[in-house]
Amino acid sequence: MKAGPAAAMKLIVTRPAAQATAWVQDLQALGLDAQALPLIDIAAAADPAPVQAAWQQLPGFALVMFVSANAVAHFFALAPAGAGWPVGVAAAATGPGTSAALLAAGVPPAAVVQPAAGTLQFDSEALWAQLSRQDWAGRAVLVVRGEDGRDWLADTLRGRGAQVQLVAAYQRHAPRPGRLGLALLAQAQQAPAAHLWLFSSSEALGHLRGLAPVADWSHSRALASHPRIVQSARALGFGQVLECPPSPSAVAAQVARWPSIQSSSQ
Repeated sequence: MKAGPAAAMKLIVTRPAAQATAWVQDLQALGLDAQALPLIDIAAAADPAPVQAAWQQLPGFALVMFVSANAVAHFFALAPAGAGWPVGVAAAATGPGTSAALLAAGVPPAAVVQPAAGTLQFDSEALWAQLSRQDWAGRAVLVVRGEDGRDWLADTLRGRGAQVQLVAAYQRHAPRPGRLGLALLAQAQQAPAAHLWLFSSSEALGHLRGLAPVADWSHSRALASHPRIVQSARALGFGQVLECPPSPSAVAAQVARWPSIQSSSQ
């Protein structure tokens, strides 16, 4: 895909390192100048015992909901040797990246539940639109997430009578950018019209504030994958923020539609 005049912008991918690497490769394959500046560091949970116990209990759950691809990766990293996905247990994901991670981990496609194709937003509410058709009274649900997170879906399932258990498979930390990351951050502040930020987390924006507490973002531009993240970027001071589905092809299409650097800076 040829992205037009806006393709001269450098795209800054702020996802955690493991996902950022794949995104950069996909965006570059689409002809875009992308670089990674991870704004969330991911590490294994301090105590693996709860995840190991959850694996032993897995056949007893009706549903296991994974909040992210990182949740999938760290949960399956502690799977018992030779363990497969139990028959009759659904695995839920809020978006295509998490769904792809589940399939790569060996979960059968028929067991994966995700928002409907063509949905405008990938979030817990979109996933609930699929799950709400079922009776959850008395059924056991496991939510695999980081050490903290948004509890909307867990609370909603409890409200429908489900017995919900949470397990922390990983930790999130503020990033420690290296020399190249700090140089990219400085370049983005010095030449905002030549850079386009890609945000998939409000937490990443909070970490950006910590890395550059006195930065002026009023001339900077961003794509965000959810309305809440759009609001967070605007609250930080970004001058132009557009919502964009969380896929490299959608980002490339948005870049192709973006006004030229010259006209947007006037």
